[in-house]
This record gives sequence, structure tokens and C-alpha cells, in this order.
Amino acid sequence: MSTTQTSKIEIIKATSTKINEVDFENLSFGAVFTDHLFECDFKNGQWQNPVIKPYAPILMDPSSKVFHYGQAIFEGMKAYKDDNNDVWLFRPDENYNRFNKSAVRMAMPEVPEAIFMDGLNELLKLDKDWIQRGNGASMYIRPFMIATGPGVIANPSDEYKFMILLSPAKAYYGGEVKVIIAEHFSRAANGGIGAAKAAGNYAAQFYPTNLANKDGFQQVIWTDDATHTKLEEAGTMNVFFRINDTLLTAPTSERILDGVTRKSLIAMAEKEGLKVDVRPVIVSELVEAAKNGSLKEIFGAGTAAVISVIKGFSYKDEYYEMAPIENSYASFLKEKLTNLQNKLSEDTFGWTVKVQ
Repeated sequence: MSTTQTSKIEIIKATSTKINEVDFENLSFGAVFTDHLFECDFKNGQWQNPVIKPYAPILMDPSSKVFHYGQAIFEGMKAYKDDNNDVWLFRPDENYNRFNKSAVRMAMPEVPEAIFMDGLNELLKLDKDWIQRGNGASMYIRPFMIATGPGVIANPSDEYKFMILLSPAKAYYGGEVKVIIAEHFSRAANGGIGAAKAAGNYAAQFYPTNLANKDGFQQVIWTDDATHTKLEEAGTMNVFFRINDTLLTAPTSERILDGVTRKSLIAMAEKEGLKVDVRPVIVSELVEAAKNGSLKEIFGAGTAAVISVIKGFSYKDEYYEMAPIENSYASFLKEKLTNLQNKLSEDTFGWTVKVQ
């Protein structure tokens, strides 16, 4: 290994690369990782010296509080490579700010911007060759923080580990999906941690999603915890509904994640002259629209999936499938957004940031 110092980040380079072992045309999402990772520990009330080093397992005390009390948060971001081999991030400031909001909610220390952004920048430069060009290709970025302080007393940890992993990616979900509307289970509750990107939020979804899978559905559309009448998120994504020519989506709240893709699609749709209505969407309203034919589209939106078309939904054992539609809002907005992210069109919003 060779060691260098860049922007106060120690860089320990791997002696060999795994890149030639990777079939980039047949990637399983989140299963392959690059040669290096970024790591910075929080101890004695302050952040320690950051390091980029070869990807490898980490050694932890069995009593580390992440294992016992679930102090763990993460983000999902992407980088793209244009035709000039330049690497671009999409709205990284939004992910950074949301990461620290999650940290505050989970009683964890905020990560300084220099550590987060400089670490990400240097890591991407080091593993730049892993980023493929072409529409649909990207580098999925997983910043995360876990509680590493030892002890099983139920209080916040005094030690943490912040890391960034890189995983080359293709599309997340393949094809159209069918969903079931939750009548009993909820993703989050008022006063809870639904607006934080906390690991436990996702673990709690696995069981009801498994039940849906057994019934032939790929995902669950979550409803509010109090009445189960308000439509909130679809699986791990924000969700949009097109009734006639109006695009509807629920407002963010304590229960709903402030998705970067969500807010980007809203801004793009409004700029393109599409009518967008951000308001509570009621289950009965959706069912009625499906029955009378005014429901044209449903699609999920998130960093990993970008846009995932929902073919139909089930509610109270009744299944409603939407007819195929030409010139759908989903395909139109996905093309607009991915062209912007891949630098195939002008970024009039100023959302893309060059890695340099």
C-alpha cells in the first residue's frame, strides 16, 4: 500500500484493483463496492483525522451501541460520468443537510461539511474508473454513521464512525411494479423518526413488505398511522399520483422523508408547465379515480430508483390496474431528470456539482 496526505485526509491506496472482476452490464444493486472507502471516527467529543483506505471489514466491540440501540443513519446519493469523463454529483448539499438533520434527530454528532464533502470528493477521484458512462449508469454513494461506543446502558453513544462507500449501479427496480396499500402497518408515526433516514425505518418495513411479496406484490404504499386513509410513501420511495392532468404528492412531514428526487421532480414538472398539487392524498380518492378512469399514473421516486412506474394497486382485496399510457409524466420527467444528471442537457437549476 502507498500512503499520501491530501486536504488533511490520509489516503492509503490499495495495492491491487477488483475492477477487472466486475461485470458492469449485470450489476446487482448495492452488491459490488469499489476498491476504497472513507472513514472518520468521533471520539472524546471531536472528529478525528479522516482516512481513505482499501475496502475491508471493520472490527467492532460486540457491545457497540449500534447493535443494541440502533443509532444508525445513512444517505443515498449518486455520481455520474459525462462524455468528457468528468464526474458530477447531483445536489450533494441536499444530502449533506439531510444527513445532519437525521444525526440531530438520532442524538448523534453532526458531521462537518469539510469532512463529508472533501472525503466524498477525494474518494470519487480515487475510484473514478469505476464510474461508467451511459444513461442508467451511475455510482451509488452510501454515506452512513453508526454508534461505536461500547456498553449496553441505554443512552446515546459517545463514539461514532462515519463512512462513505461507493457502489457502481445500473437501474434499481426493473420494469413495472404492483403495490398493496397498507391497511394496518405504517412506515412511521407522528413524533417518530420517519423524516430521518434512520436504519430502523427500513428494517421495520421488511416484514409487511415480505407479506406483500407473498401475495404477488413488489411493494407497499404506506398510509398514515392514525387513520390509514392518507397515502404517504411507496416502499422506500416518495410516491406521485396523476389524476387527469394533475400530479399529486403528499407534503413532507414528521412521517415522510424529504426526498431529493421528489423535490427535483416537483421543480421540473412545474417548470415544464405541469400542474402539481402537494397535498394529502386520500385512499378513497385514489380508489374512486381508478374506478372512473381519471387515475392515469402512479410512480415512485427516489435516488436509487429515480422513477419506478407502478402498474396497479390493491386495496381491501380489490386490485386496480391502470391502462398503458402514451407520453406518460413518469417517462417524460425521468428522461428530463436523467438527462440533466448525466449532463446530456443544460442544468438550468444549478443542481450538478463537478468533482475536481
